[in-house]
Amino acid sequence: MTEPTVHVVDDDGPFLLAMSRLLRASGFAVKTYESAGAFLAERDADEPGCVVADLQMPEVGGLDLQAALAQARHPLPMLFLTGHADTASTVRAMRGGAEDFLEKRAPKEQLLEAVRRALARDARERAERLQQDAVRSRFDAMSPREREVLGHVLQGRLNKQIAGDLGIHERTVKVHRKAIMTKLGVRSVAALTRLAQEANVPMPAPPA
Repeated sequence: MTEPTVHVVDDDGPFLLAMSRLLRASGFAVKTYESAGAFLAERDADEPGCVVADLQMPEVGGLDLQAALAQARHPLPMLFLTGHADTASTVRAMRGGAEDFLEKRAPKEQLLEAVRRALARDARERAERLQQDAVRSRFDAMSPREREVLGHVLQGRLNKQIAGDLGIHERTVKVHRKAIMTKLGVRSVAALTRLAQEANVPMPAPPA
């Protein structure tokens, strides 16, 4: 398993160096960047970790970096550091899902604890996404007709009703239902519904 990395982004060279030394001395793997653009250009999208970023930076600021990361497949948790905190920026950062928002002169242990939380959150959310991908792959294995039948089943319609809606024999509907249950590894409509919600898979709605 790849070791998680703390990515530190700050245009203040001396502070960047001090941060990297502190984090490495505390046992973290660290990469440093003097701009948000450099981080985005070099980032390995699948690498676990978190981001510690300055709020105010030239060209691409911390909040803009947060917005860009939110579009990624694995949006790393962010921890903001600033020497000039203001309420509006703090609110925007936290609404955007920031793990924490600290002043640069915050106690070292407070910073390190925030980094630990961010890394734990990344591991948890990454595992959840991988689980969701695994579930979604089961849905992807279904044929178009099976997905169509599934949409009706999730609406609580009976085999006879589904057959009438689709213009196929009721026995054919039963065959499709069995195939669906087998591919998805479930035995009831309730379990089927939970799985579809977990995978966040859109299903075609049956005709009114």
